[in-house]
Formats: sequence, structure tokens, C-alpha cells
Amino acid sequence: MNWFERASAVIPGGVHSPVRAFKAVGGDPPFIASGSGARVTTADGRELIDFIASWGALIHGHAHPAVVEAITEAAARGTSFGIPTTAEVELAEMITDMVPSVDVVRLVNSGTEATASAIRLARAATGRAGIIKFAGCYHGHADPFLVQAGSGLATFGTPSSPGVPAGTAADTRVADYNDLASVQAHLEDSDVAAVIVEPVAGNMGCIPPAAGFLTGLRELCDQFDAVLIFDEVMTGFRVGPQSAQGRYGVTPDLTTLGKVIAGGTPGAAYGGREDLMRMIAPDGPVYQAGTLSGNPLVTAAGLATLRWLKANDDLYDRFEDAGRLIEHRLGNALEAAGLPGIVQAVGGMVGVFLGVDRATTWSDVADLDPNLFNRFFHGALRRGVLLPPSPFEAWFLMESHLDSTLDIALTALEESIAEAAS
Repeated sequence: MNWFERASAVIPGGVHSPVRAFKAVGGDPPFIASGSGARVTTADGRELIDFIASWGALIHGHAHPAVVEAITEAAARGTSFGIPTTAEVELAEMITDMVPSVDVVRLVNSGTEATASAIRLARAATGRAGIIKFAGCYHGHADPFLVQAGSGLATFGTPSSPGVPAGTAADTRVADYNDLASVQAHLEDSDVAAVIVEPVAGNMGCIPPAAGFLTGLRELCDQFDAVLIFDEVMTGFRVGPQSAQGRYGVTPDLTTLGKVIAGGTPGAAYGGREDLMRMIAPDGPVYQAGTLSGNPLVTAAGLATLRWLKANDDLYDRFEDAGRLIEHRLGNALEAAGLPGIVQAVGGMVGVFLGVDRATTWSDVADLDPNLFNRFFHGALRRGVLLPPSPFEAWFLMESHLDSTLDIALTALEESIAEAAS
């Protein structure tokens, strides 16, 4: 019995998060024994160049010495106390210093917890129930977010998962990413508390905001007195030293963060305008709590990561250079193979869309040919490159990719494109 068979006997689908099961690409997932730098080693001893990067959480690479040392030292002092520690304060101070919109911040345990808490706060502040999300954007598995769009601009959401009450889903409206008109239609026809958006979409591949889109969201939320929430769980400190809001010069009311701020450990945060955040208990009436929030291992890893980024912010320029190289080489490979496709990178995020001519919103990519992507994915895996096992997930760069490793990976990916096309 292999590891996946053993896992499937005791875990739903054999995994603790669905995309890991390789259902979108076929085959069994590799089980990882260790990681170092840009590479992971599987349980059967195979080494792979990794572009999953713990779904964007690892910005330096696997087992970065500064992060490992910080976690080790923290663990020796105690893994959890349930009462305040000085490291919680230091991490909160770093976040408020580095993220333009965040005056006050609350640490939590996951991106799902952060987004759900931000929505609750927006509803409390406005006295409204409705929220607007975007087709193709993912904000965790809380009930209000597990909806799909119907027909028409102002169609209310319907549940896309059993167990989500229809009444809960009915408060969620689904707009089109990069389409301000669809947002305005919902705001005019609905009692909306908040608009929540991935400022760079990363859950339908990597799709950047069109010129004026984020600014337009800010203006619409101001016009209709709705709270603008940037879900920067993925983009936070990945697309720039001030996250996406600094990169694009748009200030949301609330921001959710995760992944990079926890240095590969299970931590996240939400924060924003002081008047809103002071509504959170115990300062105000909006309740949210968590036994392990701000625990010593997370804060140690987060502090080590953010301190490293502040001292080495040239990394973002290096990511930009790497992104342009990826766009150039894989774009040329697609052209040489006679295969339509789009390659686009934003900071440390990359999107590769095979078989389409445009990738600006969900409808552009929703009908990607899964078989084409699967051939490409498995061709890359055979050549020693591990990609996210879905055509609708962004790839992530790590600092440890930015040497000869990237050239090795790109050569393998060029060959995989040619193989998939044939």
C-alpha cells in the first residue's frame, strides 16, 4: 500500500485540502519528505523544483535558515500560552508599519478566518448584510464565499457546496473581475456592506487588475458607503514591499493577510482603518477570538520573514526581472508550438494559460482545455518541475529560484509545452 492509499483510508480524498488530491490533473500526488531552497524531496527520494511554494507562503524558499532558527528558538521557550507575548506586538507593529491601509491589526490562524472576520466587521459597521465578491476569486471556505454566479449582473448567489444555507448565500453577489459595471449594478440594486477582492487574482491563475479597476472599486465603495476589503492573503508582501495596495496606490478600508506574513506557518491577520478595527472585541462589540492566534511559532516565523524582506527589498525587483523572463521564454515556447496561450507575471506570482488568447476575467479562462493542461503538468513533473496541480492556480516564485534553478526549470517547461501541443 502506497502513501496515497494509506492516506485515503483515513482522510477524505487522502488529503487535507482538496487541490492536493490531483483530481484536476490525474494521477496520485507525491508525498513530500523535505524541502530545501527551491526544491522538495518526495517520500520516495525524488527531487523536484517547486513552484507551489506552499501556495505562496514561502517567499525565500524551503527551510530558510533565518526562519528555521527563529522557530527553533521560539519552540524552546514554549509553543503556546494563550495570553499575550511581546512577539505578537512586534509583528503587529511591523504589519502596521509596512501596509499602507492598516492602522490596527488582529492576528488570526488562517486566511479563511481573516476574511470571515473582515466580512463580519464590515456588516457590523454598515448595518447591511450583502457582500460582493468576484467570479474566480477565492476567499477561503466560509459560508458567504462558497457561491457561484447566476445569469445577469445582479443575480444573487446560490450555494456551490452542500451545507451552505441558501439564506447565507443569498447575501452574496458575484461580479466580474475587471468589470466595474457589474459591481455598480450590484451596488445600485442591493444593500451591500462590503466589496471583497483579490487585488491580483490568484485563484483563476494570475490575473492582474486592469488599469483603473482597483481605483474604480475605491470610488464606487465611497459613493455607496460600502467597505472595500482587499484580500491580500496571497498578494501580501508577495507582489511588492507594501503588498498590492502599495503597488497599485489604492487604499482599502480593510485588508486580510496570510501566507508570507507567517513565514510558512499557519497564521494570518486582518486589519485596517482604526475606527473600524476598534469595533473588534474587547474594544467594541464585534466578537472574534482564537486560542492559537498570534502563537509564538507563527510570530517568530513572521518576524523573521518580514525583517528579512525589509533588509532585502531588492528581491521585488529581482522577481520582476524573473517574471519578464518567464513571460518571454514561455511565450516564445507557446508560439513555437503553435499553441495559443497567455503568460503573465506580477511580482512573485505567475499565470500560465494554455489554449486561450485572453486572460482578464473568469469567463476568459473558465473553459480552458483540462487535457491540454494535464499533458503540460505531467510533462513538467516527469522533467522534475512541480507545478500547482490545477490550471486555475497561480505559480509562485521564491528567492531561491533566482539562480541557475530558474533556467533549468524553464528549459523543462519549454519542452513540456512542446510535448503538450503535440
